[in-house]
Amino acid sequence: MEYVEPVVGIANCLGTLACKYLQYHRKLNDYVRNFKRMRDELNCKMEDIELQLKAELLRPLGKIPKKGVEIWLKAVKEMIREAEVVENKVSNGRYLCRACNGKLVDEKTREMKEFLDKAPNASECLAINGPGAGLPLPTSELVGEEAVRNEIWACLVQEKVSKIGVWGMGGVGKTTIMKHIHNDLLKEQRFERVIWVTISKEFNVMKVQDDIADALKLKEDWPREGDKLRRAAILSEMLKNAEKHVLILDDVWDKVSLEEVGIPEPSGSNGCKLVLTTRSEHVCKYMGCKVIKVKPLSEEEALILFLNKVGPNIVQSQTIMPTLKLVVKEFAGLPLTIIVVAGTLKGEEDPLNWKNALRELKERIEKVEGVEAKVIERLKFSFDHLKDEKVKYCFLHCALYPEDFGIEKDEIIECWIEEGFIDDMGTRQEMKDKGRVILKKLAENCLLENITNKSGQPCIKMHDAVREMALSITRMNPRHMIQAGLQLEELPEKEQWSPDIEKVSLMYNSISEISIDVLPTKCQLLTTLLLQHNPIKKISISLFTNMPCLIVLNLSSTKIKSFSKFHL
Repeated sequence: MEYVEPVVGIANCLGTLACKYLQYHRKLNDYVRNFKRMRDELNCKMEDIELQLKAELLRPLGKIPKKGVEIWLKAVKEMIREAEVVENKVSNGRYLCRACNGKLVDEKTREMKEFLDKAPNASECLAINGPGAGLPLPTSELVGEEAVRNEIWACLVQEKVSKIGVWGMGGVGKTTIMKHIHNDLLKEQRFERVIWVTISKEFNVMKVQDDIADALKLKEDWPREGDKLRRAAILSEMLKNAEKHVLILDDVWDKVSLEEVGIPEPSGSNGCKLVLTTRSEHVCKYMGCKVIKVKPLSEEEALILFLNKVGPNIVQSQTIMPTLKLVVKEFAGLPLTIIVVAGTLKGEEDPLNWKNALRELKERIEKVEGVEAKVIERLKFSFDHLKDEKVKYCFLHCALYPEDFGIEKDEIIECWIEEGFIDDMGTRQEMKDKGRVILKKLAENCLLENITNKSGQPCIKMHDAVREMALSITRMNPRHMIQAGLQLEELPEKEQWSPDIEKVSLMYNSISEISIDVLPTKCQLLTTLLLQHNPIKKISISLFTNMPCLIVLNLSSTKIKSFSKFHL
């Protein structure tokens, strides 16, 4: 009797398993139908959530999927892949495996049902606000700008002020002030998004549209090419749905049509703000802005900034200090020139050199008229005091790139090497290291700024006033033709191609063809020809036969697929 109950239990268990086995065997087709139905439902649910999530992300800026939604989507995609494996096994199964296949299909159907029951609910919102309204911008220190900074901030928090125009002469610190305010806005989280776009002298609607679209994180749905009007319509709709945001347009040279770009008119009702920096008070007034002027630093403020930059040894020198104060007066309170010249004189401990610097600055400023011309002369002081002529060539080479352009460090060093600006030092790596030393020297002299581009690559950039100074130097040499980023649709006129021209930069334009009639017959001394980022479709090989000294040729990001063989 003691063995009967266990035996009966085993028999019952085996009987249940046998019944289930027979059920899997007989009703395999039913299990397969349920499996496919559940797989299709799960797949549809996944696609619905992805579409809802996409729509959600396009409305409020800076939103990201909830963590639970991301985890569920990732797991479901893996589940659907596993379901495909199961379906393949079943379709290839033989008669003797029907019960095993039935069991496999039933188990996977139950798993998919559990995933379907745990699907995120769209009514609970699939996305949340992202980690921030934007990324902080690198800034330099501010001295004596507290009053104007507070004035701009007060306008930003007032509902009745929608457009603010910050104006002042070149080098007075407009951009630096606005960078600090941009970062403060991110910390305060008063707005859903803070968008920074640099306009530059040569206004390009398409570039501005792309920059705003990038800030809004529009990728798949943003047309990189095509009709400006259609792009403006898309951008306008996105900004209208962006809730409260601040759009900062830096370095505006002329009036901007907000409608042409696709920027909705800011107003108190939508809570959006537009801030622009410009050298022109007229631009501020034309665009209906609350006008705020950035004034030069006072003598005391200018001295504090200069002393902060020139180094502690100089500050402690009683013999240098009287001359130093007179030097600072020559800067007219402009932070840019103060910083650049301080970089040049940093560590200079000889009182005679300070007296020579004062005399030279006075002479330079007296010989020119106009505020902008005097700024350029102050900046030229620093360029002329670069001791190595090849370092000067390296600096001027950076002016071949468009205004406000981030130049990748590795790219510019390669150009310097090919141009022969860096002495042959035995190995390529040694020359690259020398290039990095030159970049460091130019940055320490404040002639170049270290930045990081959108791809995270280390770059350098010229302040627009510093680039104006560099261009003024190249204009004295007719061997340079720099027309980068000017929206040119065809090559410059033939008369501009002098026989002794050495460097030509036409990068980032809209040149689609190289006309035979415009091309010069001879460019015997041309070493550099930069045509990158132009929609050029074809180019003649014979063009290069007229350029026997050509060393650097850049045709990247053009539409050239082959070289034609037409003759000039």
